[in-house]
Amino acid sequence: MTKDLLEGEYVPSTNTMTRDQVELYERTDGREGATMGDSPVVVMTMRGARSGKLRKVALMRIERGGVYAVGASAGGQARNPGWFHNLVAHPTVQLQDGLERRLLTARVAEGAERESWLAYADELYPFFAGHRARAVETGDREVPLILLEPAES
Repeated sequence: MTKDLLEGEYVPSTNTMTRDQVELYERTDGREGATMGDSPVVVMTMRGARSGKLRKVALMRIERGGVYAVGASAGGQARNPGWFHNLVAHPTVQLQDGLERRLLTARVAEGAERESWLAYADELYPFFAGHRARAVETGDREVPLILLEPAES
């Protein structure tokens, strides 16, 4: 199964909460550390845009039909989160959803596809619309929505 996973040097997050949650989630295969507040999360592993080293982050679980979506809201901050730049530079990611780990390819959703996914995300997490509104207010930015689709074999 290792051929199906990203390999390389892992650099834990400097954010203690992120680092601890990822470690707990991975160690327990998602039995613990699987929520942020009351919302379910997945763990995404990606390559750093400049370093190429592996980075990990827990993100809200938005899935339908085997495709996942992640919103680069950074809680409504003025700038995109660092992990967004990693996905643009290196779109192959590893996603852990409970016991299951798989490779997926990231791409930014646009147009009607983006709107459909945003409506779905807002249904799951009503607070997400507020994050997007804050991003416009604080940084005059549209929050990117990234789709994670099964990687080509």
